[in-house]
Formats: sequence, structure tokens, C-alpha cells
Amino acid sequence: MKKPLLSLVVPFYNEEETIDQFFPRVQMALEAIAAVDYEIVCVNDGSRDRTLLKLIECARGDARIHVVELSRNFGKEAALTAGLNEALGDVVIPFDADLQDPPEMIAEMVAKWQEGFDVVVARRADRASDTFMKRFSAAAFYRMHNMLSEVKIPENVGDFRLMSREVVDALKMLPESRRFMKGLFSWVGFRTATISYTRESRVAGKTKFSAWKLWNFALEGLTSFGTLPLRVWSYLGVVVALFSLVYASYLVIRTIVLGIDVPGYASIITAILFLGGVQLIGIGIVGEYVGRIYMESKHRPVYLVRARFRAGERRS
Repeated sequence: MKKPLLSLVVPFYNEEETIDQFFPRVQMALEAIAAVDYEIVCVNDGSRDRTLLKLIECARGDARIHVVELSRNFGKEAALTAGLNEALGDVVIPFDADLQDPPEMIAEMVAKWQEGFDVVVARRADRASDTFMKRFSAAAFYRMHNMLSEVKIPENVGDFRLMSREVVDALKMLPESRRFMKGLFSWVGFRTATISYTRESRVAGKTKFSAWKLWNFALEGLTSFGTLPLRVWSYLGVVVALFSLVYASYLVIRTIVLGIDVPGYASIITAILFLGGVQLIGIGIVGEYVGRIYMESKHRPVYLVRARFRAGERRS
């Protein structure tokens, strides 16, 4: 009988330093899984170094390596979407090129899938390889997201997960162009199992996520799966209005009892600046949602493919 096909989807962006270590280790781990055949879908997300050339060279010698070249850098979420669309496997696993997620865990994921689970997520039980600030900011993001969003994301769970073909087909049906993949993975649901692992250090190179990119990524996640940030300002407006009514009543009573006094400049300017700041923050949050509506209304594709390479063959 024909074995099920496992597709490993790997976005690459300026990762030429990791490629020489990536394929030997990953392929050794995949070849040790007797229950499946495999393909590796490598998405070059507009790399400016020799990443694409090295990927093409690897694909020339191995028909199981499929290289997809995007027309420019669209970002990891778009590259991951491209890989999911290109993958042909009965099961699909998103994977990072830096090898911080151990490929040896894939065998355990496949075993869980064979037990009947549609999704097998890998939870980072130990993130000692990350900096303190990265661990702190990640924990704060997960807590805030799950407090504000209707769709809950498992804490310390990234893109590294196994998904059955049914789950991938469900993801491909989702039409939005501004994609927060961790939220989409959780939104589709399906029967899910969790395994734990220790996150390793990068094998080479540096992370491509700056503090600014991580901040924008967090905003994308917080506004993708709920409107509570908008509703909060309605509640805040009610609280401020009630406080103003109570304070106005206090002033009337004090004036009747003690007579008229001259209000202080400091209290007036403080109130004006406070309310002005609150209004600007509220407008900013509304602007985030309006911006999402504007971008979605354009109906632009999530990514564009320039070429595909497999076993020395190039297809546009």
C-alpha cells in the first residue's frame, strides 16, 4: 500500500547560513519515520542573500525538495500560507528554518496523528534559549490576546504543529488577506493533541523579527479575532461620563453650601489632557480596525509566486 505523504512547509528569509545544517538533520529525522513518505516545501520569501541559490541546488539533487520563490518579501504569514497551498501531503507540518524546533519531534507527532488526532501541537515547555525579554513579551502577549479575543491561543505554542489534510483544506477556505496564522490554526478547531518539547537555540544566523516587527505582529493578533478592544472604549466612556456626573453634583452641592470659589488651572488642564489622550487612544484603536477593513476590501492576493523549482526543473 502507498504510504501517506508528509509535507514539511518551511519559510526561508535570508537563511543561507542555516541551510547546510538544515537539510541533513531534517531529512535524517524524516527518513527515520517508516510510516510516511515526505516532501519538503521550501518557500523563499524574497531573500536578499544566497538562500534561493542554495535551495535550488538542494532541490536539483532531491526530488522530494520543492522550492517556491515568491516575487518579493511578503512576510512569514504569507510565506506560510503559500507553503500550505503548495503542500500535497496527507499531513502538513509548518517548520522554521532555524532548527529551534527539533525535527526529531515529528515522529511523535505522526504517532499521535495515527491515533486519530487531526492536529498535534508542540508546546514549548522550556524556552531557556530565548532571552528574558522575549519570554516576558511572549507570555504577556498570550495572556492579553486570550483575554481580549474570542479565539484562544494555547500559550507557548507556535507554528510548529502537525495538521491533517482536512485541517489544511479548511485553512485554505479562509479568505482574509491579513493573516494571523496562530489564530487561524486555533479558529478551525478539530481534534487536537499536545506534546511538549524544549526549544533550542538557532543553529546559525540571527532572528529576522525586530522589536518593531514583533509589536506590529502582536497588534495584528490582538485585532484579528475579536472586537473587545473597540467595546472597551464604550465602557470607558460610560465610566468617565458617570464620574463627570458625580463630580458635577459634588460641585453644585459644595457651591450651595460653601459659596462660589475659583477653579484651579492645574485641575482643568489635567482633565483636558487626560480626556484628550483617552480620545486619541480610542481613535487609534478604531483606526486599526478601519485599516484592516480597508486592506481586506482591496481583495489583493496574499502573495505572488515568481517561480517553482523541483529536481532541476523550473516552472513559472
